[in-house]
This record gives sequence, structure tokens and C-alpha cells, in this order.
Amino acid sequence: MTTKEIQYFDQATITIKAGNGGDGIVAFRHEKFIPLGGPSGGDGGRGGSVFLVCDPTQNTLLIFQRKRHYAADPGKPGGAKNMSGKSGADLEIKVPPGTVVRDAKTGDVLGDLTEKGQRLLAAKGGKGGRGNQHFASSRNQAPRTAERGDPGEARELALELKLIADIGIVGAPNAGKSTYLASVSAARPKIADYPFTTLTPNLGVADLGNFSTVVLADIPGLIEGAHLGAGLGFAFLRHIQRTRVLIHLLDGLSPNPAADFGQILAELSLFDEKLLEKPMIVALNKMDLADVGAKWPQVKAEIEKHGYEIMAVSAATHVGARDLLNRASQLLAEAPPAPVYQAIPVYRPGPDPDAFAIHHEGKGVWRVAGKRIERAADMTIWDYEDSALRFQQLLEVLGIRAALTEAGVKEGDTVLIGDAELEWSD
Repeated sequence: MTTKEIQYFDQATITIKAGNGGDGIVAFRHEKFIPLGGPSGGDGGRGGSVFLVCDPTQNTLLIFQRKRHYAADPGKPGGAKNMSGKSGADLEIKVPPGTVVRDAKTGDVLGDLTEKGQRLLAAKGGKGGRGNQHFASSRNQAPRTAERGDPGEARELALELKLIADIGIVGAPNAGKSTYLASVSAARPKIADYPFTTLTPNLGVADLGNFSTVVLADIPGLIEGAHLGAGLGFAFLRHIQRTRVLIHLLDGLSPNPAADFGQILAELSLFDEKLLEKPMIVALNKMDLADVGAKWPQVKAEIEKHGYEIMAVSAATHVGARDLLNRASQLLAEAPPAPVYQAIPVYRPGPDPDAFAIHHEGKGVWRVAGKRIERAADMTIWDYEDSALRFQQLLEVLGIRAALTEAGVKEGDTVLIGDAELEWSD
């Protein structure tokens, strides 16, 4: 398995599109003995929205590498007799617990899904367009105008999975992290004597007794340069951010376990300085071997000199494994809760929605750009004369007609507004 394949496990980018609102329609009542029944065009239905839903049965983002585009259903058009169109069905996208959702373009955090059933509104469906029943007035009792539905929101999302575990087990490759996880929990990770046996983080639930449990995460081995993407480290450093306590397992067979310890601390700090603020307990593993026992006094002195607590364990023979777990659980009880991102609205002053700009594209072609006028053009149903006249009035109100005249538009020129192509007439 390659490093690129590993990154698929916990990162993905998807494109979502909420449903467009249904169009309103022009209709009139046609009933016996009621010759002038009046307008009865119904409104379009609301477009479906896109939600991300936290589902504990999911444990990877791999599915989003196979399917990247998601769209909710559009709303149905309105009907006669003032009947509104059916709303489009909402789309729910299931993601695993621990998924942080960001806007891929701005990087803004939209939410952090950590608990079963949590829902994040990621794209809102468009409103349905109004039927001609809404445009009747004392001066126009038979309006022939209606609106198109609003387009649904579309956006690109960056998903990042940070495993939710109480205790993270870190260390160099072959330190025995997977063996330790297996010794204190029911997890059965792949174990072998070669670097990077663990290619994906493993989770295990350890029973502490008295109906109390903790979740441990075996984080794949880190090497020098992991914060820059060397080896497999970069793909997994983010998982450590979610844990509340760290067990740093040292390989007793390493030529210099204390040096390994310093190297891993440096990698953690370079990735995120706050990782070193987490409660941490160090353990020298493989104490069942004579050579490792001989190193114990020196390694213990080196680690304690830097202010860290250290214990001796043998994950293979289970000696000291439960003591280490109990001590880590004590630190967990005293640790602050894990940080959780909240969906925080980000305020950025936008342009005046009534503002517009006029661009001469040459050869009798002009383009009008502006949020409100482009939206109005998209919602106008040009087949209805009254709708076209209403749009002309908006050009007057916003000052666009006067601005085009001043810019030099001539009879017969083409004026582009959004997707609409209009022929200019004085």
C-alpha cells in the first residue's frame, strides 16, 4: 500500500449541489359560472438540501475517493389551482465520527461531527419560484408573470478524519505499539517485525473494570521528517490531535531509545506545538529481553531528566501492560476534554448586492455583472411578457438602463446578464 493510498483513509474532497427550487407557473381559474377566475399559478417546491450526518458504522473516508459528486433533488414546478410543487428530497451523506468539514476554497471550518446522529447543513436547497397568484394587484388583476426557483447552493468540501480516541499510542516504527494495543484490548492489529507493519491507525477498547472503558489508538510509527510527509507519518499525525493522553512507547532494542524519544517529540512539536501540552507517559518496551533490561537504568534517568514519567513494560508477555494502562487512565481522568470544532459563521463584508458593472466585450456585445441583477435574470421566465416587463422595470430602478445608454449601447446590440442574452431596444 502506498503513502498516497494511506492518505485516502482520512482525507477527501467532494463537490455537493443542493437542489434548485421549482419554477412558479402562470395559470388562471377556469370553472363553470366563473368567467374571470383570476390567477391561480402555484409556487415551485423547495429544492432538497445536502446534510452531512455522523454515522458510527462508518470508519473511513475511502468511499469519497470513489464518488466525489453529490446532488440533492430539485423542487417540482407549481401547479394550477394554487397548488405548490413538491419539495425535493434532502440528501444525507454519511461520514464517520471525527470528521472535520471545511470549505475547500476558504478553509473555514463548517463543523466537526463527533457524535452519532449529528447533522451539518452543508448546502441549502433553493426556494421555489412564485406563481402568478402573488403578482395580482388592483391595477393588474390578470398577471402573466412568474418566477423561476432559486438555484441550490453548491460548494466544494474538504473532509478530514481525526480518529476519536481517549489515549493515543505513539512511537518509532517497531516500538511495539500494535502489540501493546492487542495486549490490553480486544483489537487484533497486524503485527510483524518489519517497519510500517501498521499502515492504518487501529482502535481498541480496553476494559478498566467497574463498567468503565477507554478507547486507545495505535498511531503508525513516526520517523524523522514525518511533519513534512516523510514515511507514513504525515497521514496520521492529525489523529493524535484528537486524543487526550499520549502513551509514548520506546523500542527497547533501539540503539538509543532516549534519542528516539527526542526525535518523536520534535516531530510532534513541528506538526502542532499543542501536542506537547497533552499529558504523556513514557514506557520502555520489550523488558522481557536481557539487553533491554540492562538499558533500563540509563534510559529511565534520561527520560526523567526531561520531566517525563516512565514505566517499564513488556507488551509481548503483558508484564506491566495493565499498570501502564491504569496510569494513563488516571491521567485521562485529570485531562481537559478534547477540543471540538464548532460551526462558526465567518463574517466577511460582501459587495453591495445592487452594485453592477458594465463591460463592453466588442462588436456590439455588452455584459452587465452584478449579484442582484444576475439573480433576477436567472429567475425571470422570459416566455411570459409580464415577466420580461418586470425585468425591464428593475433595470430602470437599479440605474442599469441609464448606465448602458451612457456607456454607448446602441439599438440592436446584445446585452448579456447572467445566462440571459437580450437585444437592446430604445
